[in-house]
Amino acid sequence: MSTVCWVEFPAVTATAMHKYLGLDTSNYTTSVAVFETETGALWQYKRLLPVKEGELGLRQSDAVFHHTRQLPELVEQLTQEIGPLTELTAVGVSDRPQQTEGSYMPCFLVGVGAARQVSAFTGKPLRRFTHQQGHVMAALYGSHSLELRNAPFLAFHVSGGTTDALLVTPDKETVISCEVVASSLDLKAGQLVDRVGGMLGLGFPAGPALDKLAQSASGTPRVRPSLSGKSCHLSGVENQCRDLLRKSTPPEEIALFCLQSIQAALEAMTERLLQDYGDLPVVYAGGVMSNTLIRKALTNRFGARFAPPAFSSDNAAGIAILTAIKETGEP
Repeated sequence: MSTVCWVEFPAVTATAMHKYLGLDTSNYTTSVAVFETETGALWQYKRLLPVKEGELGLRQSDAVFHHTRQLPELVEQLTQEIGPLTELTAVGVSDRPQQTEGSYMPCFLVGVGAARQVSAFTGKPLRRFTHQQGHVMAALYGSHSLELRNAPFLAFHVSGGTTDALLVTPDKETVISCEVVASSLDLKAGQLVDRVGGMLGLGFPAGPALDKLAQSASGTPRVRPSLSGKSCHLSGVENQCRDLLRKSTPPEEIALFCLQSIQAALEAMTERLLQDYGDLPVVYAGGVMSNTLIRKALTNRFGARFAPPAFSSDNAAGIAILTAIKETGEP
């Protein structure tokens, strides 16, 4: 389903009205966005990739196929809203998952190909970023925290493919640099949510339904995070949830146990990172961070910054904003 956002926030400094296109073709969502620097307005259209009932994801070949179908439709909807893309100032795209060496997924080639075509047709510059950088910048934008980009801070990117803690620093070439300083050493948080959701008969992706189910739980499960240094292990939580299901534990109690286990792991990781790096601001991004229970707990404990759900799940908003900042010469 397509969504559109038009949110007024403090704009990136610019001397005239400019529009910046962002494209993101992740393993879960096709997304396009345009950020307008003079007003701070953002238009965004995105659509989940279709997953067959009972399955917990897509092969890369299927993801590429669905992006190839969906991206032109979303761009057409966007241009009906804001006008032809010939009025753009620059084009941005996510070309890989993260800044680590060898990071690659074929699904991002669809967005890169489209961005290159738009850039060539319009004669506008093309800027490349990572999917992870886009998530972090979208979280800054959505939490009214764009000023954090000018100094080091900690960010968590928690999704179906990633549970990473990042040391984020200003970068002259790519606006922000995201160094992975801790992660899940086995199952990722979003994978855990979807697998437990599958056990309970929920659709894919299971995040919203599992969140709703957990809110009806009456118990207070005992959870203990499993850490190695600053990184965590989550695979044991899946096994514990399966054991609870065999014991006929109510589904809502299993959902709550799963989510509070993720919460406990993130809390423990955050505490250790703050001990090592000092009292830095903390930002949480990624689809799992849309969860209402986890957001409330981490906000209360760390005063952390969260984006609204539209900017937590996969989106092109952060890519459009990164492109604007890069082009306007902001640090």
